[in-house]
Amino acid sequence: MSASGAAEQPAALAEGCRPGCGACCIAPSIHSPIPGMLEGKPAGVRCVQLDDGNLCRLFGDPSRPVLCARFGFDEALCGSHREEALERIAALELATR
Repeated sequence: MSASGAAEQPAALAEGCRPGCGACCIAPSIHSPIPGMLEGKPAGVRCVQLDDGNLCRLFGDPSRPVLCARFGFDEALCGSHREEALERIAALELATR
């Protein structure tokens, strides 16, 4: 834990993911239970576990959904900025319905 009480993110995540992005916690639908969202969440809805700094409160926690754990920085998916990541993940969501 950091001094602020937030779970620290591994260096590998910090090196790839853009601080404050959170696109992978907003754009995709999640069909498995999330603490605080027992029915999962629809695409485009902010996860309740995304903190004010757009970091996952469940990072490293076994209650984190499998889908979330599989997301990692990928330049082809995340693009060069947050809005591009949101657009690309939303497009992937539509293509996989």
